[in-house]
This record gives sequence, structure tokens and C-alpha cells, in this order.
Amino acid sequence: MSQPGALMAAEIVEQPDAWRRLLGDGRGQVTTVAERIAAYAPTMVLFVARGTSDHAALYGKYLVEIVAQLPAGLVSPSTMTAYGARPRLDRVLMIGVSQSGGSPDLVQSLEVARAQGALTLAVTNQPGSPLARVAELEIDVRAGKERAVAATKSYTAQLLALYLIIDRLRGGDGSSAEALPALAEQVITNDHHVRELAQRYRFASRLVTTARGYSYATAREAALKLMETSYLGAQAFSGADLLHGPLAMIDPQVPVLTVVAPGVGGEAMQQVLPRLAEVGADVFCVGSPSAVAAASVGVALPAEVSEELSPLLEIIPFQQLALHLALARGGDPDAPRGLKKVTETL
Repeated sequence: MSQPGALMAAEIVEQPDAWRRLLGDGRGQVTTVAERIAAYAPTMVLFVARGTSDHAALYGKYLVEIVAQLPAGLVSPSTMTAYGARPRLDRVLMIGVSQSGGSPDLVQSLEVARAQGALTLAVTNQPGSPLARVAELEIDVRAGKERAVAATKSYTAQLLALYLIIDRLRGGDGSSAEALPALAEQVITNDHHVRELAQRYRFASRLVTTARGYSYATAREAALKLMETSYLGAQAFSGADLLHGPLAMIDPQVPVLTVVAPGVGGEAMQQVLPRLAEVGADVFCVGSPSAVAAASVGVALPAEVSEELSPLLEIIPFQQLALHLALARGGDPDAPRGLKKVTETL
């Protein structure tokens, strides 16, 4: 029997190799999918997902709106499943994002979308899954079998797959992502430092995560990882929303986990950090060296990554924090109580 957390720890370390597979063997599939999308010429992109994959979809929404200059949205699956809505979806690209590709509500959502005129794409870690079978197009993110309940490598592989598709649509060849695996290996070497920092939050009962722009998906995913592995009350806010009311609940007993990466989103966080200091918040920062130096504690990221690709690296210290905090609190992040790898919803 494996030690508690052994599966999650191994899968965090496997992420660079998973990305190399997608950048290598997966490049042809990405090209084919991008060519079909370009020929279809969508006027809007919708994403449908649940849980961790919903945060990958949020990252994809930012990519579509900023890079592809198309309106994008996140679908509520229940509108088409429980409520029976049948919207007109001509010239719409609907992307289903799912680690397992087996959630019935996502499968039904893509079925409805296809019947209503949308071009449908499944982004999964399970080729030939039910979601992939109902979609017209498929991307296998090639993360390999993920045994820990808390998703790690499948999440970042989804981010990379979405980036490669959108980059291809703007005429890129994915070469801007080729340095990512080596950079991720650098970030992973901070594991001992993150393990030490986890002790700082061992007795926390609730915390807040916050970021702006592309990194908002990281804040959402970080909160989920901490909730499902360490049983903490964790709330994620964009930096803008945090200042519109929720800041009132922050005090020295409520740690705030921030992402302040170089770029537009990180610059937008500069108005948030002084306000956190005013209320005496304990701030854990992942991002640029200067932002980390200004925080209580944190992990600096390599400077060589663009803002578009930063979320793939940003989430790694939070995955490590979730792992080590769960262990410090006597839990097993490989088997969070009450959770299953595939959750079926309607």
C-alpha cells in the first residue's frame, strides 16, 4: 500500500513529461483540429466543464477573448440537461473539457449543441470516451493515467492543449510553449520550500485565493485543490471582486494566496496588494520575484514565461501546497473523504 500522498506527489512531478507528449505526439492532432475550426469560422466559443476542468475552461475563455478576439462564455450544463433549453448555436464552437470524458451532463450538453448547429470539440484525457464519441473533434491531452483523486497533470495538460489550439488559430506553431517542460522542472524543485511553508497554514480554517486575468483560473483551481485535499474553507476571487466587499472578511487570521505574474494581470494586482497589507493579511504569493519579495512568503516563478503560458507554472506550487498541507493536517490527499475520480451529475 502506498504512503499517503504518494500518488499526487508522483503526478505533480510527471507534468513536464505529459506536456512533452502533447507538444510532440499531440501536435498533429492539434493542427487537424485547428484547421477544422478555422474552416468553420466560429463567431463565438462556448465551454462546458465541471470542477477542475471548469477552471481550464476559464483559462480557455481568456485565451479566446484576448488572442482569438472572439466572444466566449462558460455554459451552465443544467440549462440544456435539467431545464431542456435548446438555444440556436449556428456558427458557435462548443468545447467540452473533461479529464474523464464520462460526465453525463457534459456528454448531453455536447449532443444538444451539435444538434443545434454548433461545431463540437472534446478535450479529454480519455481518447474514445463518451464525450469524445459525441463530439465532432477530439483532443487527447496525453497526461497518462491519473490515479490520485485530486487532478494535477490532467489539468495542466488541458491548459496546454487549449493554448496550442488557440495559438494555431492565430498562425502560431506552438514553439512558444516548447520551453515549458524544462521551466516546470525548475518550479518543481521548490517542493522542499513549499513543504516548509505548508506548516505555516497547518491550523488555518479558511483562506482566500485571488488573481487577475489569465491567473484567475489559477486562483480558482488553487482554492479547489485546498478544499478537496485539506478540507479547508477556501474562496477564490478576482482581485477586482475582492476589493468590492469581500476584503472586509480579511484579517491576520485569514491567509490570502495571491498570484502576481508578470503582465497585465499582475499589474492589475498592484492595487490589491496594498489593501491586503492595510488589513494585516498573511500573504502567500506565487509570481514574479519582486511580488514575492513584497509578500509575507511565496514562490518565485521563472521570468522566461509569457503571461499566456504562466498559469501552467503558477499552479504547481499550489498543487504542492495542497499536498503538503493535507499531509501536515493528517490527511491523505490521494483519497479525500467522500470524493470520487469521476462525478456524475445531471
